[in-house]
Amino acid sequence: MKRPFAYIAGTGHSVPKNVMTNDDITAMGLETNDDWIIERTGIRQRHIAKDGESLASLSAEASRQAMARAGVQPGEIDAIILGTVSPDHLLPATAVEVQHLLGCSRAVAFDIGAACSGFLYGVIVAESLIANGSAETVLVIGAEKLSAIVDWTDRNTCILFADGAGAAIVRRTRTGQKGILSSFMRSDGALAELLWRPAGGGAEPFTPDTFESKRQYVRMAGRDVFKHAVRSMAEATDRALDAAKLTAADIDLLIPHQANIRIIEATAKNAGISMDRVFVNVDRFGNTSAASIPIALSDAIEQGRVKEGMTVLFAAFGAGFTWGSLVVRF
Repeated sequence: MKRPFAYIAGTGHSVPKNVMTNDDITAMGLETNDDWIIERTGIRQRHIAKDGESLASLSAEASRQAMARAGVQPGEIDAIILGTVSPDHLLPATAVEVQHLLGCSRAVAFDIGAACSGFLYGVIVAESLIANGSAETVLVIGAEKLSAIVDWTDRNTCILFADGAGAAIVRRTRTGQKGILSSFMRSDGALAELLWRPAGGGAEPFTPDTFESKRQYVRMAGRDVFKHAVRSMAEATDRALDAAKLTAADIDLLIPHQANIRIIEATAKNAGISMDRVFVNVDRFGNTSAASIPIALSDAIEQGRVKEGMTVLFAAFGAGFTWGSLVVRF
């Protein structure tokens, strides 16, 4: 496929005001401490929603920032794609609520449930809509309120996950000099139960027994997930680089899913990219799943780590399992 068709015109992110440190988690009575969490995850703090902060409100704020930076008005948005696994409601999609909050009355809006890969999947779908002529301007959001689906007595998960939203405006490129150079995405449903929410859907609806057994919360087989994450993100980076006809030396910055520092370091090593060319903010935001990469991209741009002319590699891995990657020239 001839590229680029589309480019990222503006980004934004929003996180809850409430900050929870590792010491705050220890104070809840869990058998853990700051040193233990930092050594295993690299996380020092995370943002947790309170006081009525919803997935839709966080998404709308991030989207307003992205739209302002791209110089886009609500009426120009043709589609809104929201990646999340923690929607405000099981029905309808959170994307339609965001559409209403933003006043994007002519946009089609829908959610994508690809977990941590959700934002990258969304960008790839947005590019496809633009390439086939269905859209000119697409708002892509990655957002999670994982604090609502985490068992706060489970040390294996509650130290990792957090809340937040990131957004990007994807538009048709006019010059051909910048934009999405390549993409890759894959999934493997055979491994779904290594990272999942057992109950709450049609197969196992909520019942009193659900809450007694805590089957409505995220469950994760940490070691197995780590192994598959490292392997899959290595494949994703290789495939995106090959498709773009680039090597690691051509990449100015790697922005991986901020799962934990060990996975980030392993991904960089497998890609042949030194850590000084890897953007890391998991220490400040924790693992925000689908919001992770758009928050990191917006943060990197604000810090001056992503500038015009740079080539950036993105890679993600999430529940499903899902994984994917992009190479983008800014």
